[in-house]
Order: sequence, then C-alpha cells, then structure tokens
Amino acid sequence: MLFNSIEFLIFLPIVFLLYWFMFKRLKVQNLFLLIASYVFYGYWNWKFLILIVLTSLLSYICGLLIASNEKHSKRQKTISIVNILLNIGILGVFKYYNFFADNLAQLLSLVGIQTDFVTLNLILPVGISFYTFQALGYSIDVYNKKVPACKDIVAFFAYISFFPQLVAGPIERATNLLPQFHKPRRFDYAQSVDGCRQILWGFFKKMVVADNCAIVVNSIWADYANQSGVTLLLAGVLFTFQIYGDFSGYSDIAIGTARLFGFNLMRNFNFPYFSRNIAEFWRRWHISLTTWFRDYIYIPLGGSKCAKWKVIRNTFIIFLVSGFWHGANWTFIVWGAYHALLFVPLMLLKRNRKYTDIVATGRLLPNIKEIGQMVLTFFLVVIGWIIFRSENITQAGDYLVKMCCISFVDIGDIMQARLPLAAVFVLLLVEWIQREKQHASQISSQTGIFKYRFARLVFYYLLIIITIVFAADQETFIYFQF
Repeated sequence: MLFNSIEFLIFLPIVFLLYWFMFKRLKVQNLFLLIASYVFYGYWNWKFLILIVLTSLLSYICGLLIASNEKHSKRQKTISIVNILLNIGILGVFKYYNFFADNLAQLLSLVGIQTDFVTLNLILPVGISFYTFQALGYSIDVYNKKVPACKDIVAFFAYISFFPQLVAGPIERATNLLPQFHKPRRFDYAQSVDGCRQILWGFFKKMVVADNCAIVVNSIWADYANQSGVTLLLAGVLFTFQIYGDFSGYSDIAIGTARLFGFNLMRNFNFPYFSRNIAEFWRRWHISLTTWFRDYIYIPLGGSKCAKWKVIRNTFIIFLVSGFWHGANWTFIVWGAYHALLFVPLMLLKRNRKYTDIVATGRLLPNIKEIGQMVLTFFLVVIGWIIFRSENITQAGDYLVKMCCISFVDIGDIMQARLPLAAVFVLLLVEWIQREKQHASQISSQTGIFKYRFARLVFYYLLIIITIVFAADQETFIYFQF
C-alpha cells in the first residue's frame, strides 16, 4: 500500500481510531498493529507475507536460543551465524541470484567456457532489504547482550513488521523500537499534531518536489544522447532533489505516522544537502542505514582504530556493501566506490569529523566559505546520483562526458522544469530556515510571526493547498525497489 494513495488515506484513520478507542490494552494493541501491518504489506501481494513471517520467526527463535545458551558462548556464536546466513541467504536469492549468475556466465565466456545458468523469475518483495536488516540487527544485539531476547512473539513480530517503517525504513534498532512495544502507550495530542505536521511535509516533498522532478528527469534521461550539457546537468540536479524528496519524504511520513500511534522512530535525514563535505553528508543521509553499517560491519572490522591500510579497507568495504545493498547492478557498486574515494582522504587527514555542528548556527545566512563548501559537496553528490540513476556503467560514463560539454542554455528546458525548480526553491528555503529543527514543518510558537496561531495555520493550510494543487501523477517510492 502506497502512502500517497487513496487506500492509505482510508486505511490510516480507520487503524488510528480502532487503535486508540477500541483496543486499549497493550497486548491487544500490539496484536492489532501486527494485523494492520500485515494488511498494509500484503496489499501488494499476500505471498510477500510468507517471507516476512519466516524472517521474523528465524530471528525470534535465534534470540531465544542465544538467551537459553548463555553459558555456551560457542553455541551462541554458531546460532547467531546460522541465523545471519539464513536471512542473508533469503535476501540473496531474491535480490542477487540472477546478478551473480549472469556475471559468472559472462566471466566464464571470456575464457571460452560457455554456460547457461538457470535464472529465477522472482518478484523482489517490497522492502525486503529493510526488514531483513532490522531483524539481523536484533539478533546481533541479543548476541552482543545489548538487548534481552524478546519472549513476546506478538510484540516481536509487530516490531519487525511495524507498518509505518516496514518497506523503506528507517531501519530501526531493537534497543530503540522494541522496548516501545512493551510499554503502555497513551494518546499524546501534542505528539500527534506534530506527527501530522511531519506527515504533511513528507507529502509535499514526495508529491510536489520528487514527483514533479521525476517527470522532467525521465523525459531528459530517455533521450540523454541528444541533449545539451546544461540540460543533462539540470536533469542531474533535479534527480538529486527527486531522490531526496522521495526518500526523505517517505521517512517523514513514516516517522510522523508512527508518532500518531505513540512510537518514536529514529531520524533518518538531517538536511543532507547543507553539508560542507562528503563525511558530513553521510552523517545526514539515510542515517539508519549508515549507522547500521558502521555498528555492525565497520566497527567490528576495526573501524578507524587500526592501521591506515585497514582503515582504508574498512571504509571501502562499507561503501561497497552499501552500494550493493541498493541493488544488483554494477552502477550501485561504482556509486559506493566513488563515495569511498571521496571519503577516504577526509578520514586520513582526520577531517571526517570536522563538521558535526549545524552550518551557520545562529545566523540567517552562511558565509562565503560555507557557501563554497556546500556547493562543491552538492556537485560531488550530483555526480554520484547520476551514476546511481544510470542503467549501466556505459550509460553513466557517456552521460557524465556529455554533461561536461560546454553548451548554451536551452530556454525550453528551463521552462519545462519551472515547476520542479520552484518546488525545489521552496524546499530549500523552508529547510534552511528550519535546519536546526527535527523536521522542516516543526514551527515554534516562539518564532517571529509564527508566535501568532493564525500565521501558523496559514502556513499549514497553504502547504496543504500547494500539495493538492501541484501534486504530480502518482509515482511509487524509489526505495521500494531496494
């Protein structure tokens, strides 16, 4: 079920009302959330439910077995490894089998060995990478004694399948979300209102910014070979905002929806396009995934507290794995390697932790140096997103070469993109003003003109009208394919 669909606009109020007014006991609420989540997920294809139930069951049993073998560390390790292999195996079959089969056949053909590997005609289950990683994080945390094994099967299954963040994150940690299923929840009006505000901003980013950008980007990309360099750069910039509006918009809707039910999810985006270098960008982009790789892969490999060559190795590993996590295509792997190449020099020079504050804190405008840093970082990110968006490596290289060709601005292309450019301007303006807040529509009653309730209402109703009037044709969320 898509967030930006009539079905969800019917589904959400019904679930909300039943949850708070009909099912007031904690265990009943958890069971109801589990059923609602399965309805939400099974709306695409009921067969997808088989996999999520299997993944949930494997990790649930793994947690109990680890807890029951507390005095047998080797046995605990074996149980944990088996669970990891089983979950990664399920993910690998559905997402990566055909990729490896095709590439192995091509590799063997280079040495004269002709093979015909059987490929699988499988539908990739929506969100399988997200809930698999959430399940794996739980079992690893139980093994590392960061969280006790969950004995309440309903609460655990609801934790894995919690519908707001089920198909595109944030990828929650058991230490944050799972305990919230064990604590009584009371309706909080202020929390729910702020959740609605965040949902509204998420819809604006998705339906106005991302979907309008997608129209222009798809049009240019379909005929990129005959476009001017400026036009290709325009498409690259618009895709940069498309993927941000799409993915962070989903996260805003997910986090805001969870708050309606008394849950607090982790922040997934922190205004990443205001970053001053690539390291800061990765602290602000898809935070739940980057911290997952940091905690479960990078640090266990030694992190940055080891020899320099190992630091470089560890950095490349997490970026390559991150790229491969996004899909079975060499473009994603090259995209990951590209960011690793940008990140490593900062780490070796110990500048990767230089910018942990908010840019231009306490000031309305950034200084010249900060503007230059943000523009350069943004341009580097644009190049990466062009690689990410391309169908193959050849197209990515061809696109970037043509983009660098000097050409005159085509007024027709600018006119075609006037709506998405206007939407991007509004996005940047609001997010710059609100960059010190948790989300862009979190307007304080102590701020300037917004201390008046009427001004706040005007802003929110204007945002609703803009979203309804300028929403583009419905587009699925980009990260559903991952």
